[in-house]
Amino acid sequence: MVGTIEVGDKDRLDLDTLGAWMTANVPGYAGPLTYAKFAGGQSNPTYRLDTPERAYVLRRKPFGPILPSAHAVDREYRVIAGLHPTGFPVPRPYGLCEDAAVIGSAFYVMEMVEGRTIWDGAMPDATPPERNAHYEAMVDTLAALHNTDYAAAGLGEYGKPGNYFERQVGRWTKQYRAAETEHMESVERLIEWLPRTLPEQTRTSIVHGDYRIDNMIFAPSEPRVIAVLDWELSTLGDPLADFSYLLMSWVTEPEGRSGVLGMTGPGTGIPTIEQVVERYCAATGRDGVPDLNWYFAYNLFRLTGIVQGIKRRIIDGTASSAQAEKTVAKIHGLADAAWGFAVKAGA
Repeated sequence: MVGTIEVGDKDRLDLDTLGAWMTANVPGYAGPLTYAKFAGGQSNPTYRLDTPERAYVLRRKPFGPILPSAHAVDREYRVIAGLHPTGFPVPRPYGLCEDAAVIGSAFYVMEMVEGRTIWDGAMPDATPPERNAHYEAMVDTLAALHNTDYAAAGLGEYGKPGNYFERQVGRWTKQYRAAETEHMESVERLIEWLPRTLPEQTRTSIVHGDYRIDNMIFAPSEPRVIAVLDWELSTLGDPLADFSYLLMSWVTEPEGRSGVLGMTGPGTGIPTIEQVVERYCAATGRDGVPDLNWYFAYNLFRLTGIVQGIKRRIIDGTASSAQAEKTVAKIHGLADAAWGFAVKAGA
């Protein structure tokens, strides 16, 4: 979400109707209004809105046909609106519009948080102490999310409290089937194996669903998370889903994004996976975590389902990011890696 790009014809917004909605729904809004589209974001197109006095962010559903239950901007808005009063770092929510007549799809508007987005988990320009402090901030922020009283935040009905992995495996199997474009043997094996080997759920918390380094904004000059972004996949569920997803970075080859496999230790300042587990468990009152290979297999299966959805949107002409085709090229590797972790877990 760091850079903006020229808005193409298919992504244009009607500024007259949007400006009227902002006037009616956003306290303190005063036009005129200009806008640009952020380059990032595979799922929900995201725009920067500028007025003479203030900047905002608008997230909307893609125009055109989309998969059932996908692109849930209403859920994103609901969780942000629930968390913001608790002090958890999310942008200030300004308003949700579910009337597609305004700009052509449902959308919401939130605060534009100014800070640093870190795209590369290796943080090549940072010192070892700086890297360590940023990783500790990421872990501590995730622990704070999982420690949040979701009922007190008005999110008691945000999801079902139990059987999280059973429901998620079922959901992503259906999403994959709805977007399927070719046969992948690794995926077929996972669809058979995952439901038979579901781990026991012992806790329920708000689950972000895509918690990684480039989905947060850090303070301009200190290792502090000031906003966690992209809540599309959030729900109530097993916090180990989020934590194991974060830990995927430690078993992913460095690729200029979140992967830091082989880069941990005092020389780099990036904590080892054991240190991350210890810190998270201390912050959340756990005495340890179970074998992570099942969780890694599940997370990669889910990512395969997400990427398959992007592939289907490319074919349908509704993919929202210039990076979409590059992402889709990795789908076979994701599926095979998922099955590899399943094998390590005993499949």
